[in-house]
Amino acid sequence: MLPKKLHKKLTDRKNRNSFRELNSSSKLIDFSSNDYLGFAKSETIFNNAHNALIKNDFKVNGATGSRLLSGNHELYIHLEKTLCSFHNTEATLVYNSGYDANLGFFSAVPQRGDVILYDEYSHASIRDGIQLSNAKAYKFKHNDLDDLELIIRRHSELDSESHQVIYIVTESVFSMDGDSPNIDALSKLCEKHNAHLIIDEAHAIGVFGQGLVNIPIFARIVTFGKAMGCHGAAIFGSQDLKDYLVNFSRALIYTTSLSPHSVATIQCAYEHLFASNLPQEKLKENITFFNTEVERLNLQNSFISSHSAIQSCIVQGNKKVKNIATELQNNGFDVKPILSPTIPIGEERLRFCLHSYNSEQEITQILELLVTFVL
Repeated sequence: MLPKKLHKKLTDRKNRNSFRELNSSSKLIDFSSNDYLGFAKSETIFNNAHNALIKNDFKVNGATGSRLLSGNHELYIHLEKTLCSFHNTEATLVYNSGYDANLGFFSAVPQRGDVILYDEYSHASIRDGIQLSNAKAYKFKHNDLDDLELIIRRHSELDSESHQVIYIVTESVFSMDGDSPNIDALSKLCEKHNAHLIIDEAHAIGVFGQGLVNIPIFARIVTFGKAMGCHGAAIFGSQDLKDYLVNFSRALIYTTSLSPHSVATIQCAYEHLFASNLPQEKLKENITFFNTEVERLNLQNSFISSHSAIQSCIVQGNKKVKNIATELQNNGFDVKPILSPTIPIGEERLRFCLHSYNSEQEITQILELLVTFVL
């Protein structure tokens, strides 16, 4: 029997229309997945990864251990060299997932007496990693550099004589709003106050080529489960940072590493990205067309302004947003509602994920259908 206090939490979820369930994948027109460039469905990448394993005689199913024991196979070494070259970074460390990378970084790097300042809309994996840290943490208003500087000054003055390190954490594309911070201005602010900047590029890699960070920063965290269409993640930074993480990042040290097949798939996904920019260009065109249609249909007041693949339409209330999502699904479109408490009450939304394989006709159809429920 489930303990009463746990059963009550489930009942409360159902009463608030925020109960989650696992559903099988659908055959509906995709406006919900993170497969922005269609790489997850690419037979070319699938075949190339298989052929690479055969060619290199990696006819195994698992990694057999952690990277520090038996799991650091040669494909890892090759992949990390590729990532260093493509992303113009000194060192790269591959993790099993974006969640693992954020937990592994934030639980290990900031120390007792340090301060972490994070955007209030930061992803759950960043927040969970921060909770495992011994550093103090404070949030700043979303993409508000004036608020951030006030907090930096406050903590700099309070601890002016200590060896405190300040870490600033944000995302280059936010997963729920699809917007971005002013990265150049943020970098200059960090330089001004000698703060260490960390940016999560999960929803920018691939969509914007190398991502949106094109200047040196303390650390970049990327994932391969979005536009790259596979699995895993990496942290980019200095060789010293990599060495530190290999020695102290528990999320790396104490887990079985990715299988050779997973690592080969990441490598082949990057090679596929090198080979052609057509999917990126088509996605860019679809983003522009989507925003044009939003304006044509007078929906702009319902949507959060975004030039990324993530477009969010605010529909307040879990019950209402779930009902509209169901209507869209019944008409053949896979759109997911984002409910509170995942996001704050009153900010519930329909999250439209755009892809290179969506047609303009599909975009027009789903927005014209949306108008009948929203306006």
